Amino acid sequence: MTDPLALIFDVDGTLAETEELHRRAFNESFADWRLGWHWSREEYARLLKTTGGKERIAAFVAGIGGADVDIPALHAAKTARYTALMAEGAMRLRPGVAPLIARARARGQRLAVATTTSRPNVEALSLACFARPAAEVFDVIAAGDEVAMKKPAPDVYLLALDRLGLAPTACLAFEDSRNGLLSARQAGLAVIVTPSAYTEGEDFTGAARVLPDLTHYTE
Repeated sequence: MTDPLALIFDVDGTLAETEELHRRAFNESFADWRLGWHWSREEYARLLKTTGGKERIAAFVAGIGGADVDIPALHAAKTARYTALMAEGAMRLRPGVAPLIARARARGQRLAVATTTSRPNVEALSLACFARPAAEVFDVIAAGDEVAMKKPAPDVYLLALDRLGLAPTACLAFEDSRNGLLSARQAGLAVIVTPSAYTEGEDFTGAARVLPDLTHYTE
């Protein structure tokens, strides 16, 4: 694609390698609630096939035969823990992300987020990695708690496109996972994939390009 009018970014795994911090926040919340649960890296990798934090907890609960737990409240506690951990400043953008965003701004391209995560998590990452609120970095934010169906459904990308007021052919998406790729492609977008620590080895058939990270991306 030549000179897209807007770049649309996934968040977790694409802008930053956030999944280990998410896993830590889940496990610390489980401990606070005295649930006796602990998600290993292997377990979490499997659970990531289910997009959305509440949905992920529900899938885990179903897999262990059920449990008497208030999933929305538990997820809210996990989100609070995640944002607190993010505020400690341990997170960094993936290589190439900041220069690409700076170049896009200089060219007058618009910037958007289309993510399965919640708006508070987007804000936490933006403050930690850009030292600015998300609305000062991105023109449009479409988050998972605003749509009926999460990735791989196209809903969140369709919402981002609607808010941008642009056709999918005028935009370019950046993803790290197969679910994200499928979501963006179903919305009609070309997709650049940079696999993350938890998505290496997934099937990225249909991507415009698959790159190690965005330092390898040239417009």
